[in-house]
Amino acid sequence: MNVRGETGRVKRMLRWWMRSVVLGAVLLRTMPCAAQAGGAGSTSPAPPAAPDDTPAVKIGGTLFTDYTVIAAPAAKDADANTIVPNAFNVGRTYINVTGRISHLVSFRITPDIFRESGAGSSLSGSYSFRLKYAYAQFTLGQSSAAASGTWVRLGLQQTPWVDFIEPIYRYRFQGMTFEDREGFSSSSDAGLGFHTNLPGDRGDVEAGIYNGETYARPEVNDQKALMVRGTLRPLTGVPALRGLRLSAFYDKDAYVRNADRIRAIVAVTFEHKHLNAAFDHLAARDRTSSSVRAIDARGYSVWATPRVAHGWEGLIRFDHLQPDAVAPATRNRTLGGMAYWFPHQGAVGAALLLDAEVLRFRRFVMNPPTQRRFALHALVNF
Repeated sequence: MNVRGETGRVKRMLRWWMRSVVLGAVLLRTMPCAAQAGGAGSTSPAPPAAPDDTPAVKIGGTLFTDYTVIAAPAAKDADANTIVPNAFNVGRTYINVTGRISHLVSFRITPDIFRESGAGSSLSGSYSFRLKYAYAQFTLGQSSAAASGTWVRLGLQQTPWVDFIEPIYRYRFQGMTFEDREGFSSSSDAGLGFHTNLPGDRGDVEAGIYNGETYARPEVNDQKALMVRGTLRPLTGVPALRGLRLSAFYDKDAYVRNADRIRAIVAVTFEHKHLNAAFDHLAARDRTSSSVRAIDARGYSVWATPRVAHGWEGLIRFDHLQPDAVAPATRNRTLGGMAYWFPHQGAVGAALLLDAEVLRFRRFVMNPPTQRRFALHALVNF
């Protein structure tokens, strides 16, 4: 297996995507707008409304809860009886406090309540309270910049890749997206982030400098993570394909000096009133110390959520991961389910999902047993 060749192909793809994003942004920003191109007889646009500088604070919440049955592998209780483990769980609870100081300054504070499972912790098994998001956001410019989504964030905030893919996927309450679930990315980290939309709703760019230790751990060294995501919407003029987007993400970090931690993702996503779907390919490198060899992992995820009328929606997903490119071992996750999304207005949401998940291991030195579970998941978001 040619690991260098695989890594080189991924790097070339990333360079091509990033150059396309930059070139597209330059070309689109230099194109005259319709108002400038209009000839005699065009009417003058109405003056923009004054920006709203009224301070405001909103409180919301998110709840993930489920009932899960682990059908395989077999388990035994403390008295050596064979059992089928099952439990009611509260997977996660967020309290969202968002606000606006003015049209230029806003903020978000989100505590995360979760079950502590750390080995040796005196709180193991208890629900703990920690920060998930805590940032200030500064809109660059006046109302026109706000409409273009141009802002800077400082603090504990969404990372560029997960912030992009999760609103399309919508099923984090069942389980995290591929890269997050396999430990290659995190939904939040402390840092300085920047975002802007491309003109004509043709895509966006999000980048930042972060600690690289995720929201769950403090910074432990002098290394920082540089993350950048570029997204293009190539067919905005075709209504049926307007939801097609091409994206590339790159994360350059280090465990210590001269010990790389790198993630590269290329993806195709599609959004439509009857279907959301995506395919993304991951290439990752982890070298925990300069004295050990680098481990190159690669994998992909493909999923679809077909919708029918009256709130019913299917979920089909397959993840494939090769943890070490020089070894044949692979891990495959297959997931399928049916969800009902309750009718709602505005930004609130509620759903029930009945699903089955199978995790299989292949060609490991000692193959772990296949895992099978069935669950009823619930989401409430307001």
